[in-house]
Amino acid sequence: MAPRLVAGIDLAADPRRTGLAVLREENHVVRIEDVHVGASDDDVLAAIIPASKAGVDVPFGWPRRFVDLVAGHQAGDLESPADTGPDWRRAVLFRETDLEVRRRVGKTPLSVAADKIAYPAIRWAAIAARLREQDTPTPLDGSGVACEVYPGAALAAWGFGAQRYKKAAGALVRGELVEALSARWPWLDWAGHEDVCAGSDDALDAVIAAVVAREVLLGRAIAPPAELAAAAADEGWIWLPAPE
Repeated sequence: MAPRLVAGIDLAADPRRTGLAVLREENHVVRIEDVHVGASDDDVLAAIIPASKAGVDVPFGWPRRFVDLVAGHQAGDLESPADTGPDWRRAVLFRETDLEVRRRVGKTPLSVAADKIAYPAIRWAAIAARLREQDTPTPLDGSGVACEVYPGAALAAWGFGAQRYKKAAGALVRGELVEALSARWPWLDWAGHEDVCAGSDDALDAVIAAVVAREVLLGRAIAPPAELAAAAADEGWIWLPAPE
């Protein structure tokens, strides 16, 4: 088997909080070649371009109804909705993939239209433009090299949904989670990077993003169903590991 690289990026608005991981697969051995926190746009490009697949923890697009609402409001031709209650607001603020993730694993992604997750999403839009300029297409549905992932939802799909492993308060849980994932992934050589991941949720999320990207590459992740394919092409699609 020829060597191949799989990348994972936990993309924050601030490069200093952006985690990046690279897995190298060679001779049926998968090894963490690098994982660190503090990745610039150039670092992200350098990881994605040579990769067979890259998982990026960031929304790739915005809800279609939100885009239409903003465009209509700006143009002054927005029709008054018949009902502006919670169901209408949910349809405007959440993508189809967000609702599908909630249905499948019980976790609701942050709204890229109404939450701080928009800051890294805007950063990704600029990175994606640079990737396209370098002949690396970035379709929003993840059918190119880069695909959208959500480590928290992936953990829920693997049975770790209740883990509170973020920030300093989650340090102990994070260390236990690294041990549990090591046991779950006996095929993965952590190459001494366990402490880095136990010490930083950004680093750990980058590794999880890379593992999910590998599942996508191997055909073991949930692709957009036919009825959501058009929405995924416009809004993005969160790839979840398939049930075992």
